[in-house]
Amino acid sequence: MNFISTRNTAPAATLSQAIAAGLAPDGGLYVPDVLPAPRELVAGDDIASTAATLLAPFFAGDALAGELAAICREAFDFPAPLRPLGTPDDHVLELFHGPTAAFKDFGARFLAASMARVRRNERAPLTILVATSGDTGAAVAAAFHRQPGLRVVVLYPDGRVSPRQAHQLGCFGDNIVALRVAGSFDDCQALVKRALNDAELQAQAPLSSANSISLGRLLPQMSYYAHAALRHRAATGRTLNLVVPTGNLGNALAAILARALGVPLGRIALATNANRVLPDFFAGGAYTPAASVATLANAMDVGAPSNFERLRWLYSGDDVALRAAFTASEVDDATIREVIARRYRDHGEVHCPHTATAVKVLEDLRAQGGEGDWAVAATAHPAKFESVVEPLIGRAVEVPPALADLLSRPAHADPIPADYDALRERVLS
Repeated sequence: MNFISTRNTAPAATLSQAIAAGLAPDGGLYVPDVLPAPRELVAGDDIASTAATLLAPFFAGDALAGELAAICREAFDFPAPLRPLGTPDDHVLELFHGPTAAFKDFGARFLAASMARVRRNERAPLTILVATSGDTGAAVAAAFHRQPGLRVVVLYPDGRVSPRQAHQLGCFGDNIVALRVAGSFDDCQALVKRALNDAELQAQAPLSSANSISLGRLLPQMSYYAHAALRHRAATGRTLNLVVPTGNLGNALAAILARALGVPLGRIALATNANRVLPDFFAGGAYTPAASVATLANAMDVGAPSNFERLRWLYSGDDVALRAAFTASEVDDATIREVIARRYRDHGEVHCPHTATAVKVLEDLRAQGGEGDWAVAATAHPAKFESVVEPLIGRAVEVPPALADLLSRPAHADPIPADYDALRERVLS
């Protein structure tokens, strides 16, 4: 299979080439030249085996095809359990059992395992640039830490991630550099995109990306949805519907692509915070990127979601069909606080702010008569947001061992302005 740019002016690439490059030369995002036809799928014994079957068509004919099963085993060595949520037909898909307690561990570890194999015969080191609104950077740093021939530069908006997220971002050292940017996530993302499109810089210091614009992160994220949905259908005979909290649209797009490949998923509803770009579009407005707004659900503080370009590609640019296929709902900070406090009081559940947005959207869908089996994607462990969660539930949140280990390390991040020359200088140094 070959991969093309969403902007249609770059040469087609193999999967290995697309993973290594991150962004297409014309600034577009890589997508398959032909989406694999839907097929009957069966869950494997674990996520790794389900992933290997699901992803096989994308690896067909590529140099990595023979290593797909090993890559999946290396990346997916932790679970994503589907647990009850309040009522028998409601569930939570826990995606936070990886080394940095966030769903992004799945894609980051898969990308690192793939990139290590793609680059193993290269002499020149590769710098991975990653902009993060909270969880991506730590997941990428953990996945690439001490990988030979690979360096990671993480950019995050100073003061706009949780204290524990910031600590994670700066606690690795070695081949990981953390930069706290005086600006928003959108500023960080714009800097990364500009660097990836800077041919002169690329000639001096080869670059790639590990944001959700990376095909190597997007494709594996289909796997946990596929595994959960297939196991649920095998156990109950019913289709699973999803509510996905989303910022840059990568996690939601993974669910959407999984459904297009034949995974038995029903409705997919999007939950956002006060950044209203997607809710406004799906309500009938124009797609109008805006400056991001800081919220409690900071990992979703995105005003220009990159993967919207891929979503439009999937629907051939037909915005009418796209709006008919999905809903996107905003949940503000006051409501996030109310949901976290009430769900703990009434059900003993402890949710991070991002998961709380999805829980609220599911509650609203049920109130509107929504039927069927639903799952909310729990994207991060609540212990990463203790300063928000603990005052609302009145007790400490237990810290998972892997997260506790990261928090016990010293951490450091260098300040830089939201200025491209400043980033360029750091990359070259």
